[in-house]
Amino acid sequence: MSETLALPVLPLDDVVVLPGMVVPVKLADAEIRAAVEAAQAGDTGSKVLLVPRLEGKYAKVGTLGVITQIGRLPGGERAAVVRGTDRVKIGTGTTGPGAALWVEAVVQDEPPVDESTRELAKEYRTLVTSILQQRGAWQVVDSVQGVDDPSALADLAGYASYITDEQKIWLLETADVRERLEKLLAWGREHMAELDVAETIRKDVKEGMEKQQREFLLRQQLSAIRKELAELDGKPASEEQDYRARVEAADLPEKVRDAALTEVDKLERTSEQSPEVSWIRTWLDTVLDIPWNERTEDAYDITGARAVLDADHAGLDDVKDRIIEHLAVRRRRADKGLGVVGGRRSGAVLALVGPPGVGKTSLGESVARSMGRKFVRVALGGVRDEAEIRGHRRTYVGALPGRIVRAIKEAGSMNPVVLLDEVDKVGSDYRGDPTAALLEVLDPAQNHTFRDHYLEVELAVKKRMSARCPAASCGPSRRPAR
Repeated sequence: MSETLALPVLPLDDVVVLPGMVVPVKLADAEIRAAVEAAQAGDTGSKVLLVPRLEGKYAKVGTLGVITQIGRLPGGERAAVVRGTDRVKIGTGTTGPGAALWVEAVVQDEPPVDESTRELAKEYRTLVTSILQQRGAWQVVDSVQGVDDPSALADLAGYASYITDEQKIWLLETADVRERLEKLLAWGREHMAELDVAETIRKDVKEGMEKQQREFLLRQQLSAIRKELAELDGKPASEEQDYRARVEAADLPEKVRDAALTEVDKLERTSEQSPEVSWIRTWLDTVLDIPWNERTEDAYDITGARAVLDADHAGLDDVKDRIIEHLAVRRRRADKGLGVVGGRRSGAVLALVGPPGVGKTSLGESVARSMGRKFVRVALGGVRDEAEIRGHRRTYVGALPGRIVRAIKEAGSMNPVVLLDEVDKVGSDYRGDPTAALLEVLDPAQNHTFRDHYLEVELAVKKRMSARCPAASCGPSRRPAR
């Protein structure tokens, strides 16, 4: 038969206590302290009514609690140890000693347990055991295995961290054991699925970290072995020292050498994991691959040049005469010591205009052969991006130098004959106007200080190469290029 008791209310804002749970309650709050003092002063046998209070709202059902001990926590705070015993239904207010709130509470009797409820309890015990084993809580597993009463087993869910306070209040307000076990099984299976996913992710992350650590250790060992071998052979001990040695050994112009050594210093200070390392290495490789001081001597044999042109092309007398005139003027200026004046050469650029197949490109090859220079062709048809001429900024992923620098690198000489093919088919869009960049390449007033965006060092283009610009027609060409 249900028993009615007059009990002081002990409100709980951060925990829900179910029957069978033992929890410490701090006595810092005035309401809690008043309830404990009232329970000790009254004739209730140190009993209190533990009522969950979430967001200022009291639950309809509380837990009958017994104060078993009052003392101090390890941090020095005063606290009372309270053990929950039964579910009680909260009734009307009443009077009692002390400043606490007193109410009448009716102790609820446990409903009878049938065989199907016991089967649910076994299933729930197995599920809880699996969850605890996955967490490594083996001592708690032994405690759960020792609980036989289905109601007490269900009330152990009050300790579960994966169950919310709202769900625990529902468990407290529900007296039917079967209903509680069914809900707990559903919640437990959901949590078990989450644990499986979390375990899979943890294993994947662990394997990835172990792989990275193993790779790091192997690379460190490889670096140490290379260092020892390099010291034995008298070679640079590290890649940074190798780059420094290569830059110092290369016959680079002074400004280029200073810029390269600055990048080597930056490479030595930068961590291997930084993406900037690969950018610096690529830039250094590009600079070191450019033939800064490789030149071919010009051969101004006018008679031999005419013979080469006649041998390679039939007809085209007007074009051949103009090319011979150009070579003769260059020879005359060279004989008088006027080949380079003020760091600049002659500004003449030959533009070969004609329909496809008449021999514009092969004429450029013949000119290069007659002068004894290297020949390289740069196709500009359909080019719409200014960066194709000037190069990309190094801040972009996959940045490359422009086509002019790449042509010089491909030729292996700083004074090749560069054929800018299909120059009339250069377009423009939102990425810029390539013809404006070509103006800097072809104009002798500007090209002696041409600066590629990728290299960011001056490249005296006109001092080092001759340009030929074949085009199908003059009409579509933009005004700067003409």
